[in-house]
Amino acid sequence: MSTTEALAAISKTITVDTSVERAFETFTSGMGAWWPRTHSIFKDRIQEVVFDERTGGRVFERSDSGEEADWADVLAWEPPDRLVLRWRVNPERRPTEVEVRFTPEDGGTRIDLEHRGWDQIGDAEGRAGYDPGWDFVLGHYVDSFTSE
Repeated sequence: MSTTEALAAISKTITVDTSVERAFETFTSGMGAWWPRTHSIFKDRIQEVVFDERTGGRVFERSDSGEEADWADVLAWEPPDRLVLRWRVNPERRPTEVEVRFTPEDGGTRIDLEHRGWDQIGDAEGRAGYDPGWDFVLGHYVDSFTSE
């Protein structure tokens, strides 16, 4: 794999059998219900995920003891079509950017996620972990619609 390929944006596309509005709402304000605990900072001690639904807001998790750990800053908030986050889960790594688009398709919703900025920060190792990580996380999101 070339350096350019190793640092390219991560792109994921999934579909869910629901409206764009509901897909967006579940992804954002409902994130705490579907996000896997294994991919959180506090793991089993996580109490909630808070998504401050506005440009300039933040996304963070809160532990059962009240501690907070930041995940992202909201750079763009365009419900129900699009959101952009400055992703900064790991304070030891420089932030990247995650854009999520919600598009009506065949009676459901197509969600396109792009996690970019790896080339700007030169973090091939981080990108290599996030590529399969997004598959796992988005699988939980899709499953949240089938387990209702």
